[in-house]
Amino acid sequence: MNKRRATVIVLAALLWLCSSLLELTLAEETSERGQIEATYRVNLAAFNLGDFHFTAKLKGPAYELRAQGRFSLISGMIYRASGRTTSTGKLSKVGAQPSRFTVTYKGGKKKEERRINFVDGAVDQVSIAPPKKQNPRSVPVTADQLENVLDPLTAAFLSVRSNGSLNYLDICQQTVPVFDGRQRFDIILTPKRSERGDANAPTGLSGPFAVCRVKFVPIGGYRPDNPGIKFMTQTDDIEVWLVPLPRTDFYIPYRIVVPTTWGSGLITLSEIKFP
Repeated sequence: MNKRRATVIVLAALLWLCSSLLELTLAEETSERGQIEATYRVNLAAFNLGDFHFTAKLKGPAYELRAQGRFSLISGMIYRASGRTTSTGKLSKVGAQPSRFTVTYKGGKKKEERRINFVDGAVDQVSIAPPKKQNPRSVPVTADQLENVLDPLTAAFLSVRSNGSLNYLDICQQTVPVFDGRQRFDIILTPKRSERGDANAPTGLSGPFAVCRVKFVPIGGYRPDNPGIKFMTQTDDIEVWLVPLPRTDFYIPYRIVVPTTWGSGLITLSEIKFP
């Protein structure tokens, strides 16, 4: 694998983690409603790749999520990418139920827009522009695999729910089913360790942090020989740090760590505004 190809794969993994692994929890009876804004800084070793900005609006059972980011690797000399994504849906006793998901992406010479419509927790319609033929080596996605799934943004913000346990590491006992318009995969969180705190955390957030091991399990829509898929499935060193959000029932991701051959890829919460 040449260096440029490997660099693109690592960046793609970081972008995927931004949209799919930033796990945030919401209890059934959340008393605080309103708007939450968060900014995550994305670094690879000593280089800052860019920022991801998230907004969550909650009104009654309805939710609206938006995220956008712009990235460049080594001051834009190697790779540039930008993306914007939205998700709408409702919260119910059985959890978050998305109704519509969109994502637009531009990186290098590639542009793409995806839309997913959901009905009663199942994927109803998918559109991708420009259209692309399915690779015959890809594992197919079946209809039953598209039931009771979440889009990446809902999975990122409203998927993992606290069970009320006094052991805060129990929040890491979670499996999140996700469909991004092409790939169907599970994100499995398991307890790894606890951390007492971090002096660099935004004002209002403090430990202890629940550190979860993150495992990516592909289900369908992927090529088994894809280098990025192989990396994500084989590594056991990806982790996410979760911390309670004061005065709410939310847990938010404070840090995501992705080991690479160039050093650690880090996605870190740098700023947050909440009710």
